[in-house]
Amino acid sequence: MSIRVMSSEFSKVIFMTLLLVILFSGMAFAQQDQAAANAVAIDTVWTLIAAFLVFFMQAGFAMVEAGFTRAKNAGNIIMKNMMDFASGSLVFWAVGFAFMFGSGNSFIGTTGYFLQDSFANLGLDIPIAAFFIFQTVFAATAATIVSGAMAERTNFSGYLAYSVVITAFIYPVVGHWIWGGGWLAEMGIIDFAGSTVVHSVGGWAALAGAIVLGPRIGKYNEDGSANALPGHNLLMAALGVFILWFGWFGFNPGSTVAGTDLSIASIAVTTNLAAAAGAVMAMIVSWIKYGKADVSMTLNGALAGLVGITAGTANVGNLSAVIIGAIAGMIVIYSVEFFDRLQIDDPVGAVSVHGVCGAFGTLAVGIFATDGGLLFGGGISLFITQLIGVVTVFFWAFGLGFVLFKAIDALIGLRVTEEDEIEGLDYSEHGAESYPDFMVNIKAKN
Repeated sequence: MSIRVMSSEFSKVIFMTLLLVILFSGMAFAQQDQAAANAVAIDTVWTLIAAFLVFFMQAGFAMVEAGFTRAKNAGNIIMKNMMDFASGSLVFWAVGFAFMFGSGNSFIGTTGYFLQDSFANLGLDIPIAAFFIFQTVFAATAATIVSGAMAERTNFSGYLAYSVVITAFIYPVVGHWIWGGGWLAEMGIIDFAGSTVVHSVGGWAALAGAIVLGPRIGKYNEDGSANALPGHNLLMAALGVFILWFGWFGFNPGSTVAGTDLSIASIAVTTNLAAAAGAVMAMIVSWIKYGKADVSMTLNGALAGLVGITAGTANVGNLSAVIIGAIAGMIVIYSVEFFDRLQIDDPVGAVSVHGVCGAFGTLAVGIFATDGGLLFGGGISLFITQLIGVVTVFFWAFGLGFVLFKAIDALIGLRVTEEDEIEGLDYSEHGAESYPDFMVNIKAKN
């Protein structure tokens, strides 16, 4: 064989080898591109499913609040919950989301009104629309928390004014501080799914509203003792708690905004364990204190455990989740009694469940976090950061909430008349009755 023929054959081999390399490289790149596209699709679908679960929590809040209050106000409770989400969705789209996640400074975002900007600063792989709808349902949750604490005596138009302001400004600013790259985020605060951002903001605003409103007629005696004003339907309240517990599996695991993040499984476990421990501990404590296993306290104990674990659900182990939930379930009982002694009337225990247990859960991260927690060799620095966040958010949400409710009271009127309160807000505010076939002598029984 001549040298020319050998050279020709060798060239063919080289050519075929290069062709195969190029072909398989292209296939590999194509597979990588497809894998990346699939991951984005999975993350997007997961975020949307989680958002839908959290949206369903609005039904849970409505059932809890209606069940824990009297029949003559059930329709009013439903209207407030409905409008929290409806009006809140619009104002959060217009300005709230921009204040929370837009580029700006360490205090507030200043770009992205009406979702007009790219929000490249967030570094998201999923579409901004998916992230926006997930954050919208969170904003609605913060607003709805206040409804229960102000139930049975609040002017509907005054409540609507409050709902718009908290969703447009009070809540988004705190969200920017912690989730939007603001000053607390720079300090290293951990509030994974919102024990403080969502629950404490709503809880402290609820405290302000309850103080400005004053207690319901007949709630407290001249000697300071409290009278029970039982809710009309424990079954409804229990259904609401189960719906909220279910929705929390979107609230906490969904905060990864990534279905490809396998930590969603462990987050679901810590969420469930804390809720279970909160319910069990509340049942035990109420049984010892009152001689009976109290239904309403047990229901609130489950919610307290859920609120308590929300900050650290991705950062603590299973045993720590049980401890956090159990402590929250105990705290909520003593907190409800504390506010009753102060004659702060909170018909559903919203301040105790969301404000107090939200603060506790945020602080608990500084103790129980596997990376940086006091009990795991991290020292005191994380706890101090968490404490700064809790205290700052209290002054922000309670302070602005108090000023807001005072302004609404002066300009619109925050509380209904005594006659309307006795008659019930369903009729006086909405011209309807939730139970028209169930005749109640309201004046005799209320």
